[in-house]
Amino acid sequence: MYAIIKNGGKQYKVQEGDILRLDKMGLEPKTKVEFKEVLAINDGELKVGAPYLEGAVVVGEVINEGRDKKVLIFKKRRRKDSKLKRGFRRDFTRIKITAINA
Repeated sequence: MYAIIKNGGKQYKVQEGDILRLDKMGLEPKTKVEFKEVLAINDGELKVGAPYLEGAVVVGEVINEGRDKKVLIFKKRRRKDSKLKRGFRRDFTRIKITAINA
C-alpha cells in the first residue's frame, strides 16, 4: 500500500515505515504530523483524488531536524575576470510515516 502526498509544493510517494526529508517545519521530535493533501492511494486498487482524496490522511512522526551538506555554486565567465562563488545548506525535517488511512 502506498500513497502520494503533497508537501511544500512537491509530491512524495510514501509507504508505511518510509523516512522522508521534507522542508523545515519547525516541529519538536516525536511530534505527530498529519498530511491531508493526499493525491492518490493504492491499496490493491488505485484511488485518485480531484485534486485531493476526501477523508484520506497520512500520519507521520518527526524524527529530527537538521541541515544538509553544503551545495556550492560557482560561476565563471572566461576572459572577463568575473567569478561568483556562493553556497547554501538546506534545512530539513526528517519524518517517519506511521500510518496511511483511506
